Amino acid sequence: MRCRRAKEACLCPTTPPMETRSRIVLLMHPKEDRRERTGTGRLACLNLAKAEIIPGIALDGHPRVRGLIDDPGNQAVLLYPSPGAINLSEPGGATTRFAEEIGGRNLVVFLVDATWACSKAVLRGSPGIAGLPRLQFRPREKSRWVIKRQPREHCLSTIEAIHELLCALEAAGLDSYPDKQRLLDVFSAMQDYQIARASAAPRPRHIHHGLSP
Repeated sequence: MRCRRAKEACLCPTTPPMETRSRIVLLMHPKEDRRERTGTGRLACLNLAKAEIIPGIALDGHPRVRGLIDDPGNQAVLLYPSPGAINLSEPGGATTRFAEEIGGRNLVVFLVDATWACSKAVLRGSPGIAGLPRLQFRPREKSRWVIKRQPREHCLSTIEAIHELLCALEAAGLDSYPDKQRLLDVFSAMQDYQIARASAAPRPRHIHHGLSP
């Protein structure tokens, strides 16, 4: 997997990807998959050893999805805020019971990488995935986007959501997140490059129409 960016803007990591206990699986809507330059989900996956992207909409029958869900050594869940979802930001209670139920199984977390409207399309087309146990968390910080305005205050980029998820899983005793700055640094580097490019771009010429004097 590569970042798909031009050579001078490449953000592919120069060090081995980070190891985590959990496997992060991005279910990427085709519209998001075509966004080559600003998609942060791809950057997150490049920096995590147990992370992958599966593009599509109706994904219940996808062989990789089926393999991950049907493997008895895995516990597959969906990160999607909704009533009844286990809130990892609330220690004890449902979070403790969930950790006990997992036991020694591997946690596989599916995330829908798309706009809210497109994410609903993926879940409508994938009722099996939509029916998995759900997780949610309370973001500790607002989005760090500076070149893009989020539609709601609690909305995060995909790479920020994965960062917050891993922090919440570690706090719940479900994962180990060794380098909490790595994903944020690559997100910052992506934005810094785009800001620099925008600043260096020449101003558009003003074309005056009319008769010559």
